[in-house]
Amino acid sequence: MGETQVTAQEGRSTAGSSPIAAEAAPGTAAASSTPPPASGKSGRLSRLRSLRTPGRPRLWFEILLIAVSYWLYSLVRNAVPEQKAAALRNADWIWSAEKSLGLAFEESVNHAVNSVTWLIVSMNYYYATLHFVVTIGVLVWLFRRHPGRYAATRLVLFATTAVALLGYYLYPLAPPRLMNGANFIDTVLVHETWGSMASGNFKNMSNQYAAMPSMHIGWSLWCGLTIFALASAPWAKILGLLYPALTLVVIVATANHFWLDAVGGMACLAFGYAVSRVWYGSLPHRLPKWVPGAAKTRLTGLRATRLPRPASEPEPEPEPEAEPATPGASRVPR
Repeated sequence: MGETQVTAQEGRSTAGSSPIAAEAAPGTAAASSTPPPASGKSGRLSRLRSLRTPGRPRLWFEILLIAVSYWLYSLVRNAVPEQKAAALRNADWIWSAEKSLGLAFEESVNHAVNSVTWLIVSMNYYYATLHFVVTIGVLVWLFRRHPGRYAATRLVLFATTAVALLGYYLYPLAPPRLMNGANFIDTVLVHETWGSMASGNFKNMSNQYAAMPSMHIGWSLWCGLTIFALASAPWAKILGLLYPALTLVVIVATANHFWLDAVGGMACLAFGYAVSRVWYGSLPHRLPKWVPGAAKTRLTGLRATRLPRPASEPEPEPEPEAEPATPGASRVPR
């Protein structure tokens, strides 16, 4: 169907279009015409759709964005007034609420772990370093292996951190180790380890009364859920779930947070996922792994070297070349 009809006239072949080709001609002409540039409301909607479509991340931009964002986060967090009296009152209320629930176990955990020197020292360094190391590592992994999901997952982290700043301002809270009349141990001071920015020589560089919500839990749970959802190896999924659970033990054992601070961190993370879901129309792990229309590269954003074709995937067969038309010959449809 749709073959070209040829009639012989004066020793020449004259090509005429078949009925099906004639019907397709108007549509073809319409498709070839260039649409006018979008303007007004349609132009704004087009730009909005492009912003909401995951694109290929650029390495230099991501490094700059993360550095500036963390600088702003630290600046705003430390600019929140240290409302010591309110923070101590709130800590007393939290402690009383946990006692009424029968779940005030932080002091017992703090003293038990502190009695094992090597364990509490390890937790001090865990608290001081992995919070940043693991988070940056997951961002790098997403950038390289899941570029199509990178922007949406990064938005979860940024929105989580942004709403946490609001919590620091509205609800100043002293950590357990700074409570009046409590018997908590500041493990960084006792064991003279480099640890919390709110202890020892660093206590004047950070707001000590910004314990609610806990971003150690917010960030570690973000890392754990991301790894669990996207990693292919079962052992990696297990480690992803263990990481936030171990972080909860660490923040309680070092007397840097109440367990209710962890609940606040989880609530902030839920808000972050909601923001990403509304903006991109899907949860991050359900988006395509690779950016639509972009070739898979070994290092997205740096070079465009194509990955080798898997052995299980056959090479595409070349399309047959069209036979040249022979003057004077008629082609009869079969």
